[in-house]
Amino acid sequence: MNSEKLKNGVVAIVSYLYVLLFVYAAVSKLLDFENFQVQLGQSPLLSAFAGYLAWGIPAIELIIAVLLSLSRFRKVGLLCAFGLMLMFTIYIYLILNYSSYIPCSCGGVLEKMNWTEHFYFNIGFCLLALLALSLLIENWVYLLTRVVAVFTFSVVLMVGLFLESEEIIYERNNFVRRFPPFPAKRYKVAELNANSYYFSGKSASKLYLGNTTAPALITEMDTSLRITKSYHFKITDTLFQFLNVKQVVDPPYFYVYDGKVPCVFKGKLDQLQAILQTENIPSFTKAKVVDSTTFIIRTLNQSRENLLATLDVTREKVQTAPQLLEKQIDGLFDTDGILNYSSSLEKFVYLYYYRNQYVIADKQLNLIDRGNTIDTTTQAALKIDYVKSKNERKFSAPPLMVNRLSTLHHNLLFVNSTLPSRYEEKRMWKNAHVIDVYDVLSKSYLMSFYVYKVDGDKIDDMQVTDTHLYVIFGSKLVSYRFSPELIKQFKRK
Repeated sequence: MNSEKLKNGVVAIVSYLYVLLFVYAAVSKLLDFENFQVQLGQSPLLSAFAGYLAWGIPAIELIIAVLLSLSRFRKVGLLCAFGLMLMFTIYIYLILNYSSYIPCSCGGVLEKMNWTEHFYFNIGFCLLALLALSLLIENWVYLLTRVVAVFTFSVVLMVGLFLESEEIIYERNNFVRRFPPFPAKRYKVAELNANSYYFSGKSASKLYLGNTTAPALITEMDTSLRITKSYHFKITDTLFQFLNVKQVVDPPYFYVYDGKVPCVFKGKLDQLQAILQTENIPSFTKAKVVDSTTFIIRTLNQSRENLLATLDVTREKVQTAPQLLEKQIDGLFDTDGILNYSSSLEKFVYLYYYRNQYVIADKQLNLIDRGNTIDTTTQAALKIDYVKSKNERKFSAPPLMVNRLSTLHHNLLFVNSTLPSRYEEKRMWKNAHVIDVYDVLSKSYLMSFYVYKVDGDKIDDMQVTDTHLYVIFGSKLVSYRFSPELIKQFKRK
């Protein structure tokens, strides 16, 4: 009799420990539901299912707590409690061993524990459930078959969710961002004393800045953001009526061009004489240096639609690539975007402003592939009117911009997106900008991180090196140091 009471007492104690744990955990999640949903959304394994799990987990915990509270359903309740705790344990095991990053610890009763302590805590509760079941079920064959069935179901379900979540996030993203802890930490801030600077180039140890109000000035900075030199170059032919002068520095050369004139100049940094290379070329709106003689430009075709082309400045030869840009509405505004080039991979990436797509090509502009950013804007949301009196097309309503800025370094494309994803904290968007990171070789989304605004200014320009992200906010230049995990994602040819 005493033995029977002891068994029942142990079963009751284990059951009520689970009731206490599950009720507390469920209530904590529901009271801070938005934060819990955000945490799930940022999980490296379950973010794709955050919308369902945010409601499902507390509901299941409360249902199991009710089953455990009623003696007639205690056997079923303990099996369910063992299964759920086993799923939590498998989840932590996957986080520790197979996740691309380890997120912050969850809140509630286990808030002070790290992930390893979490893991052993859950194992302990699994063993308690098995102990209570062994005391409650005397038929060992019945017990073993039920435990094996629950164990198998839990493992298959968690591994299946993990694999499916990876597939959805990397290949079929439903606009859920992943925020690993501290992939880019703010490092230094430099005062530029003017809000007209932009990045004109980089080398292994130097950054080069252009200035729209002083187009003949090149400012050289080291990676610690100290100005090391200022170059004042001269243009050999000053008869041009310049309209929109831009400079590009690709040591040992620098280039000066104006696509509206149009003209291209070239010089050496140790000579500071910009010599005219060509003027018998079509007008262009954007340009990117490929090598000492070749540019990738964006010009217009006869229908005044955007057209990508290569420009050989020595032979004044233009080779168009009409197959790259895909028209949706007018071929001009809907194909507007950003030119990016990776010299290490010899690959060109064109990112659209108003839709979730980028184009990958080689340096001769032969199409390699097309990729997508993680938002769901497949069609440019633009309203365009034609003004006959001026023979111009103009926006008749503010456009929905998707990708505002981008820069490409080796295989990684860094994108300043303008759209908040699911489960993001809206307050962050008042104080910070989001940077999404893509691998253009695998066409996959890797991660995201925030860069906080400086004096309320938006990002004006950004540049990436092997170890840092550099961002211009108005008159300030800020550097962010990459984590080793992010640096490992860079691939060279």
